[in-house]
Amino acid sequence: MPKEPKILSSKLLSAAEIADTLICIEEMQLQFSNGVERKYRRMQDRGRGAVLIVPMLDNKTVLLIREYSAGVQRYELQLPKGRVNRGETFLEAANRELKEEVGKGAHSLQQVNSLTVLPGFMGHQTAIVLARELYDEKLEGDEPEEIEVVPWPLDNILELANREDCTEARSIAALYLIRDLLAREHSDDTN
Repeated sequence: MPKEPKILSSKLLSAAEIADTLICIEEMQLQFSNGVERKYRRMQDRGRGAVLIVPMLDNKTVLLIREYSAGVQRYELQLPKGRVNRGETFLEAANRELKEEVGKGAHSLQQVNSLTVLPGFMGHQTAIVLARELYDEKLEGDEPEEIEVVPWPLDNILELANREDCTEARSIAALYLIRDLLAREHSDDTN
């Protein structure tokens, strides 16, 4: 494993508050172990992270949502997600977001993994949470319109990933992680 570069200097280039989260762009001067120096820019999220929930209706069916995504200017089929509010744990945030976006709570919540997006530029972490033993409970969320809930067979992730309206990489990665986790659990139960 190579030695991490030394930070020679850093400066704040800009900062903005977006949705109650301070986002900062920082420029760093780094020196690598071979003596080479480079400037890097990174976006720092001063928030508490986010959750991506994999709500399982049963052992074979996941509940997806169809929600407008402004970045790509279309409705995307994806997993429910949201930021962690001040004072919440990842699991508490996951259950709240599930109630707001899907209209269901979960008696069983398990943090499975954590993912990043653009780790060369951002330090933002998203906790992947498996939600099982669902029950009906709707909370008011911040969504501007009713979100469509779409049951999807977990065995059919490849078809989902090939759709033009399912491009959110964290959702696809989380579905593969959960599919494999559930398959291992099922294998352990049969042995």
